[in-house]
Amino acid sequence: MASTKDRIMGASAELFRRNGYTGTGLKQIVAAAEAPFGSIYHFFPGGKEQLGEEVIRRSGGTYVEMFDAVMDAAPDPVAGVRDFFAGAARLLVETGYADACPIATVALEVASTSEPLRRATADVFSAWIAAGTERFAAAGVPDDVARELTISMVAGLEGAFVLSRALRTTEPVEVAGAAAVAATREALRRAGSAGGSAA
Repeated sequence: MASTKDRIMGASAELFRRNGYTGTGLKQIVAAAEAPFGSIYHFFPGGKEQLGEEVIRRSGGTYVEMFDAVMDAAPDPVAGVRDFFAGAARLLVETGYADACPIATVALEVASTSEPLRRATADVFSAWIAAGTERFAAAGVPDDVARELTISMVAGLEGAFVLSRALRTTEPVEVAGAAAVAATREALRRAGSAGGSAA
């Protein structure tokens, strides 16, 4: 069984995805985690802000692992990008458009009001960009192009999540995915990589 701290962090991540950081109260978190209220301050002496920072950093690492797993399972980078966006669209449908990315949700809310949380979201986004850049560079794409491609993908996906949740359709994610697939294919073609020939 998960430890009390892990249950608190897991419940927080889910609630942040659904309700945002400011829309999630500590009482909601402990209720969802089935934990005593005092355990929040036992594990997170800095209160909600410290909890939020740790949840952001852990969730950010989990998303990198998911991206790596999808890309590793794909026959080439183009198919990997397609599968990643398709998975994001499925998640939206399966959760009734309630779950998206907790990192972007929190970043939008707190970037101007909490420096620790802003730094945490910035560090996560930087880690995602570094991971994607490394992945595409390993496939033969020049480093600068690989970085631009990754930033475009992250920005496209996060923006698509916002539109999809508001419109209650996966069309924005599908459009962003198609654009990311086309950009990946073109980057690989220009680099002369065999992956660029993927359908």
